[in-house]
Amino acid sequence: MGMTMTQKILAAHAGLPSVEAGQLIEADLDLILGNDITSPVAIHEMEKMKVNGVFDKNKIALVPDHFVPNKDIKSAEHCKCVREFARRNEITNYFEVGEMGIEHALLPEKGLVVAGDVVIGADSHTCTYGALGAFSTGVGSTDMAAGMATGKAWFKVPSAIKFVLTGKPAEWISGKDIILHIIGKIGVDGALYKSMEFTGDGVSYLSMDDRFTIANMAIEAGGKNGIFPVDDLTISYMKEHSIKEFKVYEADEDAEYDEIITIDLTTLKPTVAFPHLPENTKTVDQIKEDIEIDQVVIGSCTNGRIDDLRIAAGILKGRKVKKGIRCIVIPATQNIYLTAMEEGLLKIFIEAGAVVSTPTCGPCLGGYMGILADGERCVSTTNRNFVGRMGHINSEIYLASPAVAAASAVTGKITSPAAL
Repeated sequence: MGMTMTQKILAAHAGLPSVEAGQLIEADLDLILGNDITSPVAIHEMEKMKVNGVFDKNKIALVPDHFVPNKDIKSAEHCKCVREFARRNEITNYFEVGEMGIEHALLPEKGLVVAGDVVIGADSHTCTYGALGAFSTGVGSTDMAAGMATGKAWFKVPSAIKFVLTGKPAEWISGKDIILHIIGKIGVDGALYKSMEFTGDGVSYLSMDDRFTIANMAIEAGGKNGIFPVDDLTISYMKEHSIKEFKVYEADEDAEYDEIITIDLTTLKPTVAFPHLPENTKTVDQIKEDIEIDQVVIGSCTNGRIDDLRIAAGILKGRKVKKGIRCIVIPATQNIYLTAMEEGLLKIFIEAGAVVSTPTCGPCLGGYMGILADGERCVSTTNRNFVGRMGHINSEIYLASPAVAAASAVTGKITSPAAL
């Protein structure tokens, strides 16, 4: 029996000729990631283990991004813990304020992940790097500690669902609409501990930023990872950003899948996930009532990349955020921020009445830079809309694309960009 892309990568890193779904393996790691929330826990676990140093200072990335710049004393102490650990162990890829960004946008930009890698991160959205043809998945802080100490991790080899994407998406349809459509179709546990493998001619119409968005939200369907085939666009991206050697793996023709799901991208419409689960989706034309909002957030590890900002700026240019609506724009990295500035996007946002923040996860997890009060509603390009996720338990989050978010900021209610 043949293997999927994910199974081939795991087999290679376990030193095995083949693996099958359900098999327990120990695999070598190419990168271990932690942030300012999860790294301190892992560091304290390493201290309990009495480990002297890390396995490889070049294969660990520490990115303070959730409460950074520090919002309070507790977050400052967490970052101090990470900073001192990085200094003590001479961690090459520690990113201080001024060079940091939201981790899952920063690491590909810095060229730290390439096709064929095995990456673990103490953050559930580590699955983002599957867009590059890598196996990447979120783990707990204890597993992160073991990874930093040994360079290895245990995995149960996942089975897979194959998503065949066909056709060219219509205007305004982005990676966010595609993944929300998929999650709405299969549910938040529809791919539980499975590899979500995306193929088909429709992939060629997706930008790298689209692919990052789709892989990023595989976890919202319960997936162990999301992964895309490596094509010319992927290779071009890696060559632009990295000097690491990469290896391309392709699924065998007789690879076994639990399910094969075909998605005709030409039929998709702008999609919104209603409170309080990402699976609670509706297309904009299915929304018959006016859903008035208080806030819009455009950013996060899901949709804070340059394509996202360009789309939002294209809608906001020459328009105004509706009086009384708060619109917060967060470029995902310093480089994205700089590019947006050079292209005049920040000027567009500010003239429209939005505010622009330094890179941070901030509001996505209810950290800061956009907390919701009792009864408030937010249209957000983030990835989760659980109860209380962005603040008060009686607040509501509507997940959407940058295009829908920007259009909604203009009208003060959930709006299709085509309606402007």
